[in-house]
Amino acid sequence: MDPSRIYLDNNATTRPDPRVLDAMLAVQRERWGNPGSAHEEGRLARRVLSDARGRVAARLGVPPSGIVFTSCATESSNLALRGLLGSADTGAPVHVLATAVEHPAVLEPLRALAGEGRIELELLGVDAHGRLDLDAYRQSLRPGRTRLVCVMAANNETGVLYPVREIVAAAHEAGALVHVDAVQAIGRERVDPAVWQADLLSLSAHKFHGPRGVGILAVRPGVALEPLLRGGGQEWGRRSGTENPAGAAGAALALELAMDEAEDAVPRMRALRDRFEAALLDRLSGARVLGAEAPRNACTSLWSFEHVEAEPLLLRLDHEGIAISVGSACSTGAHAPSHVLEAMGLTGERAVGVARISLSRESTEEELERVLAVLPKVVERLRRVVG
Repeated sequence: MDPSRIYLDNNATTRPDPRVLDAMLAVQRERWGNPGSAHEEGRLARRVLSDARGRVAARLGVPPSGIVFTSCATESSNLALRGLLGSADTGAPVHVLATAVEHPAVLEPLRALAGEGRIELELLGVDAHGRLDLDAYRQSLRPGRTRLVCVMAANNETGVLYPVREIVAAAHEAGALVHVDAVQAIGRERVDPAVWQADLLSLSAHKFHGPRGVGILAVRPGVALEPLLRGGGQEWGRRSGTENPAGAAGAALALELAMDEAEDAVPRMRALRDRFEAALLDRLSGARVLGAEAPRNACTSLWSFEHVEAEPLLLRLDHEGIAISVGSACSTGAHAPSHVLEAMGLTGERAVGVARISLSRESTEEELERVLAVLPKVVERLRRVVG
């Protein structure tokens, strides 16, 4: 990649940490056996996998048997939801609560389960800043009937943080289990997932400078899941398929680095983000930060630009060597607001010009200064084009 480019789409993926890549390469070179084999090569690979599992388990507060390595957080969430809700013959549909701004990896499996008549899905709305009303959530719980609550620790579009501890405590008091999508929290906020006491927790290593293609599902003891993939019975019978020791080792190291370095990295990211937002608001009229009134993770800055479409903005910035992402989804050639923006009440032109800038622990002040020099000019040029 051109070293002069500025990458600010870290909520989509992060650059793998060189330390992680070195660790994975060592496994690929020296411990390349199949962990399921009984010979020495298999045993050596199995030790790598076991070590990685134990390290991840220690950070997430579950025993090693509660860690399932998957291909991504989407698979982890699908395994959690369908594995818990998709097979039991419970008679009447069980009640499930989820926020209206959950990632599609959570919402789509839940909608499918609702369509099959297995669950009664109730979505919890958010306010104009993306915040969840805790009192309304507590009133929506049905003691003895609510089977599962789904909440993300931090929203992927806005960065808004949700009060996971309080949500879990209220759910457990009502007899419900909780699935937490923690993908956008690790390394982006100083969090200790173990204290949440979530029953199911999904992660994706590439969101915190680990490898793509490695997800994690943490399962608390006593939570039974039916597998999505059947075959050799790997991953404690929850996910069949030959394991990936190098990917597991990379994910474990990336998780440790993200949590250990968050103490310094998160305040630095937040300071960079806040200075950037203040400067851009000062230099550019008709711009607004979405979710700014809510607690947010340190890296996310979601913008609404008046009289500008996000797609041309992204392309112009890409041409200038700056990578950001669009904050709305395009469908059949027409711009439509994402479900997150809709839940926050953003529609029409206000939702079309939404773009996300997301930092990482590698982002620098010099990079953001260059963006501040370029972005206002690009926006103003696009506004002149549309008249």
